[in-house]
Amino acid sequence: MAAADRSSSIVEYFGGEAGYRCGYCKNVTGNLSHGMWAHSMTVQDYQDLIDRGWRRSGKYVYKPIMNQTCCPQYTIRCRPLHFQPSKSHKKVLKKMLKFLAKGDSSKVAGDVTEEPMDSHREDALACSFVLKNESDISQSELKPLSVEETERVETDDNNEEEEMKKEVTMKKVESEPPQTCVDKDSAGSSERSDSAKLVHTTPKPGKGADLSKPPCRKAKDIRKERKLHKLLQNQPHTLEGSPSQVEPPVLLSQNSKSKANQPKSLEDFIFVSLPDDATHQLEFTRFLCDSPLEAENPPSGPDCGYGSFHQQYWLDGKIIAVGVIDVLPYCVSSVYLYYDPDYTFLSLGVYSALREIAFTRQLHEKASELCYYYMGFYIHSCPKMRYKGQYRPSDLLCPETYVWVPIEQCLPTLEHSKYCRFNQDLKAVDEGCIKELGRVRVLHKRTVMPYCMYKKRRKGPSDEASVQQYASLVGQTCSERMLLFRS
Repeated sequence: MAAADRSSSIVEYFGGEAGYRCGYCKNVTGNLSHGMWAHSMTVQDYQDLIDRGWRRSGKYVYKPIMNQTCCPQYTIRCRPLHFQPSKSHKKVLKKMLKFLAKGDSSKVAGDVTEEPMDSHREDALACSFVLKNESDISQSELKPLSVEETERVETDDNNEEEEMKKEVTMKKVESEPPQTCVDKDSAGSSERSDSAKLVHTTPKPGKGADLSKPPCRKAKDIRKERKLHKLLQNQPHTLEGSPSQVEPPVLLSQNSKSKANQPKSLEDFIFVSLPDDATHQLEFTRFLCDSPLEAENPPSGPDCGYGSFHQQYWLDGKIIAVGVIDVLPYCVSSVYLYYDPDYTFLSLGVYSALREIAFTRQLHEKASELCYYYMGFYIHSCPKMRYKGQYRPSDLLCPETYVWVPIEQCLPTLEHSKYCRFNQDLKAVDEGCIKELGRVRVLHKRTVMPYCMYKKRRKGPSDEASVQQYASLVGQTCSERMLLFRS
């Protein structure tokens, strides 16, 4: 027996047989989950718990009863080291840069809508925090959005416009009357193509493409051609075709083509340096916040240490969003996001998720084992909550064997059944299941003891069924490390 160690997790298990209202399908009693109150918790214990399907809301830690609840909630994680922003993600990043640089808040046609957040009222109440006023923040705490002050990277829109201008220059040169004879091969090929056109016949339905009609074109190419045509109309028609003026545009076109073949990374958008005359300034601060997680700062860990943090987004000295995250040994876990509804047009839910993915990459450089971004729960039965599956590559946690399975393999089965076992190996079992109930650690009257000893001392009805359920849910490792409070 020993006194309670302050570095140990202390939890109070509540069970969870009674159903309550579901925030997704609005079923009055359909939401079923197990829960426990975390008086304190180490980051390693919480890491192991979320790898078994648990999730915290403030100090309350809960695990859905997956095969009974109305809307099964699967733990989802993204692999940031292999993440590439999608087209819709890039739109959000460009929109933010355009707003900061030029103050443009207009919505683009076909723009992405704001992704819904996990908006449970109990989550908002449990995750209590205090926002600092601007006057309480020192200038040394404020970190500007741009980390590369000397480098100025333009947005893709500006790059595309530059390419248009270069193509305009090239087209002007090509439109000049030729001063040398036409090459015979090109002349011959044009004659052959003309003769080939004469023998083209309209194919029968289902026999292939109709060669007499122009091929289908991408909308992007059509927009590019319109922009090029507009620039041609606006540019003066006085271009001399001397060799010294013809060669540079060709070289520029080649350079722009090679640059276009290299897609921008997430960091190119997030850590871009804004122009000196930018309309708005976005600053970013991070504070350690109160939570059941005990802050740790080991030498081999990230510079910020492990624990719970508030990431604050300041726009021109005004706070517009706060992201709550947990930095754990193997991941950054997104807990919640609060934002000013006046800035919904910036899609702050998407933007903050992309920033947190980039932040995970930064932490990985110092702590190599920290390489995942946990996004909470993926709820396939609720269409508005499927957006988390758009951050690829990502994995879902099998609710029976607790192994990670790529989401592409899970989606077909989820289309047929809202509850699924993702592990296709039918012989596989939960490797972390409880094997020795007597080894479960218990905290009773400020004294730590194994459950086998507590069981002998306990007076009153047996609580073995409750302890057995708790141990099976947290697993053997956590049950031997955490302290289960017993009155």
